[in-house]
Amino acid sequence: MATEKHIEVWRKCLSIIKDNIDESPYNTWFVPIKPISLADQRLDLGVPSEFFKEYIEEHYLGLMTRVLEREIGPQVQLYYHVTTLQDTTVTYPQKTYRDLSNPTIPAPVNPNEIDSQIAPGLRRMEVDANLNPNYNFENFIEGECNRLGRSAGLQITVKPGNNAFNPLFLFGGPGLGKTHLAQAIGIGIKEQHPEKVVLYVSANKFQTQYMDAVQKKNKLTDFLHFYQSIDVLILDDVQEFAEKPGTQNAFFHIFNYLHLSGKQLILTSDRPPVELQGLEDRLLSRFKWGLTAELKKPDYQTRLAILKAKCMREGIALPEDVLHFMASAITTNVRELEGSLISLMANATLMHQPITVELARSLMGALVATPTQEDLSMETINKEVCRYFGLTSDLFMSSSRKREISQARQIAMYLGRQYTEYSLTEIGASLGGKTHATVLHSCKTVRDLMDTDSTFRTYVHDIEKSLQLNTNK
Repeated sequence: MATEKHIEVWRKCLSIIKDNIDESPYNTWFVPIKPISLADQRLDLGVPSEFFKEYIEEHYLGLMTRVLEREIGPQVQLYYHVTTLQDTTVTYPQKTYRDLSNPTIPAPVNPNEIDSQIAPGLRRMEVDANLNPNYNFENFIEGECNRLGRSAGLQITVKPGNNAFNPLFLFGGPGLGKTHLAQAIGIGIKEQHPEKVVLYVSANKFQTQYMDAVQKKNKLTDFLHFYQSIDVLILDDVQEFAEKPGTQNAFFHIFNYLHLSGKQLILTSDRPPVELQGLEDRLLSRFKWGLTAELKKPDYQTRLAILKAKCMREGIALPEDVLHFMASAITTNVRELEGSLISLMANATLMHQPITVELARSLMGALVATPTQEDLSMETINKEVCRYFGLTSDLFMSSSRKREISQARQIAMYLGRQYTEYSLTEIGASLGGKTHATVLHSCKTVRDLMDTDSTFRTYVHDIEKSLQLNTNK
């Protein structure tokens, strides 16, 4: 039992810490920590990254000190060890590389020969970073929905390329701030490291540039060399590379070169790497080398803070009751929230009307889409599937492999994926702890059966109707 003392002590510490901070930061910053050893009054803890350690020291040092002194003693010493932890959602860099070059693509440039092989003058050329000055950290409101990505982004601005978040992979639905955060990181790097060559490019524009280079004689090598000269590459909407093998191959070589050279990569997508379809495995594996951070829908307090910040930037004053109404009524994304505010101001100005809750309410119906499945939960879906097939909840949640039961579970997973904002992990958890891979497989199975089995297709459509779902989604 002596060898497990450090585990028991740390468990007691976590119990106290959990009572003193909110659940979300506790899960983000303390659950991933693993106790390693306890000797005399020295406690060794394993943390996922150097940034993780620095963040805890900056934000929770006082709390940690009080708790450790209480459990271990006044002379307690705390040591951190950066290590890969199995129980965290963060993915860490793998320092192994393979030569997977395609003979149709020029081989990546050797880092030691870069200056002699780049087109003359390229290093001295001023590259337009394509950054929107309004997309800065000052205008990016922090909340539980984006705290991990924002914190990592700030750390990257200090040491671009020389950190545990390379690449930084940001994902989330439309209008949740992926582009804003990615560009804010680029702007922060330019401010702190003006000598760095930063470039923001959409995946669609990258694809167009690649196709132009392929069609023009001897331009493909110049295209690759140009991108290999970038210090910080921000690629937006990487899911656009799906089913484009030539573009993927070119980006694969650029990614390898930049990462091997210690350059920073920041990628955004509308879904996590595990859900990206039509991309090569060798690219997907590299997307997971650094930190994968999700940007979620903002909660009420964050939405309210966004509205107030927008009003302050625009130099306008809105009554508190109007702000609170809008923060409550618009729950989808930041873009829609800010757009609704602009529309409200425009209508009030043009119609010479005072800004009131009544005016805001009259505009919301035309501005904000409110689909019937807005508040649909997995619990509701599961209950309706059980009712439709005449299954008890226990049988539905069991590990039974009987076809009628397993197909019912698969339909529930499909509907959850199709009509809710739940992640694959959350959908699986609602069905007895199924993995995200099981959910993905189930969704594919349901789609295939709907294409080939008219009876099965009727089952799904009947349940959709009973849930009053918008099947045009």
